[in-house]
Amino acid sequence: MEEKKEAKQETKSIEPVKDRIVSVDVLRGFDMFWIVGGAGFFAAVLKLFGGRVEQIFLPQLEHAEWEGFYFYDLIFPLFVFIIGMSVVFSLKKIMATAGKKAAYNRLIRRTLLLFLLGLFYYGGMKNGFHDIRLGGVLQRLALCYFFAGMLFIHFRTRGLVVAFALLLLGYWAWLSFIPVPGLGRTSFAMGENWTNWIDARYLPLRKIHGTWENQGILSTFPAVASALLGIFASQILLNKSIGEMKKVYYFIGGGVALVIAGYLWGLQFPIIKRIWTSSYVLVAGGYSFVLLGVFYLVLDVWKIKKWAVPLVWIGMNPITIYMARNIVDFNALARRFVGGELQTMLGDKVGYLLLTTVSLALSLLVVRFLFKRKIFIRI
Repeated sequence: MEEKKEAKQETKSIEPVKDRIVSVDVLRGFDMFWIVGGAGFFAAVLKLFGGRVEQIFLPQLEHAEWEGFYFYDLIFPLFVFIIGMSVVFSLKKIMATAGKKAAYNRLIRRTLLLFLLGLFYYGGMKNGFHDIRLGGVLQRLALCYFFAGMLFIHFRTRGLVVAFALLLLGYWAWLSFIPVPGLGRTSFAMGENWTNWIDARYLPLRKIHGTWENQGILSTFPAVASALLGIFASQILLNKSIGEMKKVYYFIGGGVALVIAGYLWGLQFPIIKRIWTSSYVLVAGGYSFVLLGVFYLVLDVWKIKKWAVPLVWIGMNPITIYMARNIVDFNALARRFVGGELQTMLGDKVGYLLLTTVSLALSLLVVRFLFKRKIFIRI
């Protein structure tokens, strides 16, 4: 009886809102963990080991310079995948109870708020009107949420699958077969492809990084396909006619198939995050499905949840901690506690590890504070 009581208390501590699927919150928290200090912490740990360990694993905490796929290249598309999942969670019930008009209102409101937060995140008007960055991370999330939401409102699963295929194949055909103006041939090279060419010339009010933008106009289309994968995941997750273990098989098996297909496609259409190639969509989406399958199995099927509590803290307030890390310099705050002479005394490697640990801990304290008081700031 005591064990059952403890199990119930443990479950209650990790599920502050009734009927939430824990694995989705943990997946969101896992993704944000790396952004809010996890990557720096593990980089510091790897530097302690040095040698082959550092050489092999440290690059995984950075983005590929152009072609290729590292672990850190999964972080952004995983959040787009989760945004796609949220489309189903936020709109399905509204459509059933209040109709499409209410769904449009919810979709437009959330899109605008997320987009405006993105403008604020990148400095807003601080550097002048002409230096506003439209192609940021939150802005892309907003656009993916909007277009995936519109497709979800108007099409059933078969139509969404067709849209997914058209987005990826259309993008592939454009970049693979239409010569880039001024170049006279097709190209996937940095600064010489169609995506960079359009962004450098037609993205309004662009904050130019060299001559083009990472999250620009043309590459938004395949990014919407990443969000559609999230919609497919939610449809499987919420389908009561599919057994729990069968869902796990679908997620992990389907994810592995997508990864293999993506790497094979990458032999012709390279895996490039910065222009969001179709092969990149498949590889990142495949890994996202696998992660969802593993978390769903451990958390929702096996009910092993205690280890995931800090990730739930983050996953319940992802945008809040993301914005907080932008407004408050957590690293500078950490230096006030463990910087200066203490960090020098401990040496570069240990001192850096202590600094990143405190910075990450401060982030966790913020989300824990919000979680314990049931403050969930959502858009």
